[in-house]
Amino acid sequence: MKIQSLATFVVGNPPPFNGGRYFIFLKLVTDDGIEGVGEVYAASFAPDVVVKMIEDVFLRHVEGIDPFNIETLWRNVYGRGYSMRPDISLMGVLSGLEMALWDINGKALGKPVHALLGGKVHARLRTYTYLYPRPGEGHAYSDPAVYRDPDAAAERALEYVAMGFTGLKFDPAGDYSTFDPRQPSLERMELSEAFCRRIRQAVGTRADLLFGTHGQFTTAGAIRLARKLEAYDPLWFEEPVPPEKPEEMAIVARQTTIPIATGERLTTKYEFARVLELRAASILQMALGRVGGLLEAKKIAGMAEAHYAQIAPHLYCGPIEGAANIQLSACSPNFLILESIERWEGFHSRIIKTPIRWEDGYVIVPDTPGLGVELDEEVARAHPWTGSALHLVPTFAPLNHPN
Repeated sequence: MKIQSLATFVVGNPPPFNGGRYFIFLKLVTDDGIEGVGEVYAASFAPDVVVKMIEDVFLRHVEGIDPFNIETLWRNVYGRGYSMRPDISLMGVLSGLEMALWDINGKALGKPVHALLGGKVHARLRTYTYLYPRPGEGHAYSDPAVYRDPDAAAERALEYVAMGFTGLKFDPAGDYSTFDPRQPSLERMELSEAFCRRIRQAVGTRADLLFGTHGQFTTAGAIRLARKLEAYDPLWFEEPVPPEKPEEMAIVARQTTIPIATGERLTTKYEFARVLELRAASILQMALGRVGGLLEAKKIAGMAEAHYAQIAPHLYCGPIEGAANIQLSACSPNFLILESIERWEGFHSRIIKTPIRWEDGYVIVPDTPGLGVELDEEVARAHPWTGSALHLVPTFAPLNHPN
């Protein structure tokens, strides 16, 4: 069995854009007709450029290979061009291709991917969701009330708890900029504390609070903010400082009782090893479409286990990366919680032929061969991405104003 062909799909995510503006999917096909799907999370370039990257890596390293030779493929792609260091875009491309190879291997053997990575430890996976606006109340790029009003956030949190969620994520700390890190303003610290206070009052102990930031703050600023939030016992304080210097994140971790979570912008075992060695975080949030693939994520989960750290795979993507997150989580003893795009409904259920099964706050781990999902190519082709913005866009100026 050899890899024969590649197809790519850049899919526009319709409003309310939960999970991002677009998704980059790919499909590999073997010479005996087995198909495998993957998803690439590469946010630094426009998707048409990423597609060219995928095609280049496929032609140089994937076409004609035995899909089971994943370790050899990984080393050859990681070291191509005399790099031999984490390259976030290259690792995103490798992640999507490697994911599709695992899908093929599982289908060839009639086994789910989690069975090939050690076996199912968890039959159900506890999930959390971001506090998204209700239908008709705006979307991620329109500054809806749930993002800026603590009372609206608390009301929405109660609705999610009624659905069955026991984890709720929100990030009222403000915009992020290419000029960060900076000190948080007094107004933003007050608003952040108000969000935690009102949501905790609303949900009590029925749900964990997951406080998100985007690495906006200096070490000193992050510590100031953390101390205001400690009274509300969040499950985590996410990426309090930029990811480039985990030594500074370790200082924050030593100065707060809130567990530190990080990892969505990190790739490979090498970057995560530094986080663990420095005790910079106790919760690792690898993004399966970026980190270097399923096998690399499994290695990272194993390193974390040896440090008594847990994993909580990150998701700001489509349901194929989500399916890979599920496979990794199912076979990882130190799994903590899984990011959900609400209940995997709407476009996230339409773009795949069999929706991800979510029940009462948990994802039910599938036992179908491969990743457990199939891309609906007809839906994918009916929703091409036609915009020009990148997947995520920071502010391109210093944010020194009070708010």
